[in-house]
Amino acid sequence: MAIKPIEPGWAAILLTAALPLSSAHAQQEAPHEAALRAAIHPVTTLAEARAWLARVPVTRDFPPDFDGVMRGQAPLFVIEMSTAPGCIACADLWAKLLALRARYGWQARTLNAQEAMLRSGRLGLPWVGNPVVWVRAVADPNRMVPVAIGTDHSANLARNSYLAAKMLTGVRVAVGVRAMSKFTGIVSLVR
Repeated sequence: MAIKPIEPGWAAILLTAALPLSSAHAQQEAPHEAALRAAIHPVTTLAEARAWLARVPVTRDFPPDFDGVMRGQAPLFVIEMSTAPGCIACADLWAKLLALRARYGWQARTLNAQEAMLRSGRLGLPWVGNPVVWVRAVADPNRMVPVAIGTDHSANLARNSYLAAKMLTGVRVAVGVRAMSKFTGIVSLVR
């Protein structure tokens, strides 16, 4: 059964839904601009990144088939992320992806900035810099799901990767997106 790519704009909607819209200014802001503001939390040190992560809920509930799916689906998927030299959030996230690879056997690779921007544009994601993490089918480079914008907790990355694998193998996208952890949007300042 062929799976359609994720509908454009779902991540912007997800990010916008996470915003508290209490001020009149925020309510008048266009949804795309609001999503960008919500997604960008620049950090210059690892301590700042950890401070932002301390505000992010950690996934505690995992489906009963989680370990089996993560290990069993490992040959079918690859995790790819954008990165940049000196990017603090990228280094933090890469370490977590390497731990995920060691535990479940998933491949982990980096993307160049041009490929990351093309992917973001194809799915209607706001480009927020580095890092952005994607899970894609090994056999089909056009089937992918973004699982993190900025660094995140290891548990959230694992669960989002599990959900991406489920979406890429037949679970309705709307179900998977509702279950995903919110994107943290932590980025390093571009120098």
